[in-house]
Amino acid sequence: MPVPPPGKLLLAAAVLLGAALAQAAQPSAHPSTVAAPPMRTAAAHGPLAVQLPAAERKPAAKKPPVTRKNQRTDAPWTVPAGGKVLYLTFDDGPQPVYTPKVLAVLAKHHAQATFFVLGREAAAHPALVETTRRAGHHIGNHTWDHPMLTKLTPTRLRQEISTGVKSKCFRPPFRDTNAHVAAVAAQYHQHQVLWDVDTRDWEKPGVPAIERALLRGARPGAIFLMHDGGGNRAQTVAALDRALTKLSSKGYVFRSLPC
Repeated sequence: MPVPPPGKLLLAAAVLLGAALAQAAQPSAHPSTVAAPPMRTAAAHGPLAVQLPAAERKPAAKKPPVTRKNQRTDAPWTVPAGGKVLYLTFDDGPQPVYTPKVLAVLAKHHAQATFFVLGREAAAHPALVETTRRAGHHIGNHTWDHPMLTKLTPTRLRQEISTGVKSKCFRPPFRDTNAHVAAVAAQYHQHQVLWDVDTRDWEKPGVPAIERALLRGARPGAIFLMHDGGGNRAQTVAALDRALTKLSSKGYVFRSLPC
């Protein structure tokens, strides 16, 4: 086998020596020195929801049951007693012109009242009925069409009472009643309510006459009859304002009937 020239041997030896030195200079990798992967920046977000193990979860708080007042209409019915309390009542409405004026006078004097409305008028002006209720007044049934109840057939009597507004109170038109009329009203859980003082404002006797009727009839627990419907009630509105001013100065207060 031929022997390479001395120059080639020296070159090959130099190449091998350089490779060996380079290998020795490179440190060996160790598990503890392996570089970690590059760190990522988390995207911005709100608070994280922590899901607890089932055993540590607390049951959702239950809402307490809503307690409602007894709404039965056949509960015992009485006019509250005591104190200088007067009960103002208005029949035959609601009427678009005069009912708002009566409401304004009552609001001026911080007075509450009871409105015995006709079913036909309430059906024609339902928003006015709701306005009356929202003002803190009570609504009573004055039949559907204002007839003489004792002259009606049993069927028609029931129709007149049952088609009026829903209420605990019932007032017969013209004070035309008897035991049978009262019994039919009771079957619909409505208590017949009459009055102690008739101001006779329906006759339009003049503002002074209506005012006198209110002042002379004032006594604790008295129920007054007036009208906000059925015709021009300008005299009633004016007399009411004057009388409430004087009655308030005497210590009287004005409340709604428990209808």
